[in-house]
Amino acid sequence: MSFTTAAAAGSPSITRYQWLTLVSAFLGWAFDSMDLNLFTLVMVPSVAELTGTRDPGAIAHMGGLILAIKLLCWGIGGIFFGVIADRFGRARTMIITIIIYATFTGLSGLAQSWTQLAVLQGIAGFGIGGEWAAGAALLAETWPEKHRARAMQVMQMAFAVGFFFAALANLMLGPISWRWVLAAGALPAVVSLIIRHYVPEPERWRQARAREEARGDAGAMATFKAIFAPDLRRKTIVGVLVSSAMMIGCWGGLALLPNWINQLVRASGGANGVQAVSYAFMLMMVGALAGYVSLIWFTEWLGRRGAYFLFCLGALASSLYLFMAITDLNTLLWFMLVYGFFVIGGFGTFALYLPELFPTRVRATGQGFAWNAARCITAAGPLLVGTMLATFGSFPAAAAATTAAYLVGLVAIWFGPETKGQPLED
Repeated sequence: MSFTTAAAAGSPSITRYQWLTLVSAFLGWAFDSMDLNLFTLVMVPSVAELTGTRDPGAIAHMGGLILAIKLLCWGIGGIFFGVIADRFGRARTMIITIIIYATFTGLSGLAQSWTQLAVLQGIAGFGIGGEWAAGAALLAETWPEKHRARAMQVMQMAFAVGFFFAALANLMLGPISWRWVLAAGALPAVVSLIIRHYVPEPERWRQARAREEARGDAGAMATFKAIFAPDLRRKTIVGVLVSSAMMIGCWGGLALLPNWINQLVRASGGANGVQAVSYAFMLMMVGALAGYVSLIWFTEWLGRRGAYFLFCLGALASSLYLFMAITDLNTLLWFMLVYGFFVIGGFGTFALYLPELFPTRVRATGQGFAWNAARCITAAGPLLVGTMLATFGSFPAAAAATTAAYLVGLVAIWFGPETKGQPLED
């Protein structure tokens, strides 16, 4: 079954097909986020059970290792599937990646050792990384420029929704067992059936592919050589830097946040760390949703670069305040709204910017490389959790140290072009 894509080239009207691409991209990214973050929420109980330790430092180290493997595989998968999406299609790639991450997240609930958990989470991460590049390219190429920013921010909101789903699954199933929380990650496989039957490839991609084949140059459609050619090299480097700044700052904090919350729970005389972590993450995602919505206006008012700068600065300030100034659980929980607005909401800035940087023939490859090269760099963060704790002496001090990454983004964004109001390059 297929629908017209006539409006994709620039008509302001919204077709049924375009709504379907938005729904598909939204669901794919929401469940991508859910499966990505399920392990973050159950890291403490799962690692404690599989390693037989209760030492917070050891749990943070082993959990950080598993998370690092997952993030590294996410980055590799994103780069790999970006190439696949340019060669074989956006919708086809989304189907493959969703099946991979749903299957192996669900299987993670059966792990009998931390090494099994690491392998299963790594394979799930490989699929998770590939979904965003395909979905973002699909949406950017089917929605007209007039509405593209809104559509991309709606898609990005799905990350917060997925995070909320993960926190809800942990809240409901966590008291039973962390295994059931991870098993819930198999549910997104249903989304692949919707995409398979109702979402054809975008016409813009079909035309770009046909031009490459007509020139006998189809194999060069999605190559790393192309995104590092003189006309795209600077864009690629800027894309990697602005993505890395946000990701390192964000994941540096998130890798340590559950342990920090558990410490505050114990300090306050409480016993339900699972509940506190779930509430904190849900409040963070409420703030993130507000951030994504606000970007619909900020990206038009300040431009793509100005909006990124504002959110990067806000992420730096809110991260420092969260980890250095707050010492009680109740204050932390409410401040998660502000933290989520800038730190998670800030991802919406380059989620819109990256697809607009690259031409159709290498869009998924370019944005996939920029986003996921940053992910590979970020993967080292959780691996260094134990070292950071030893160096800085506490969870909040170690987390606050990672915020220096935001300084890179504040500078790098001004070396890229402003893409507001510009048509997509074919």
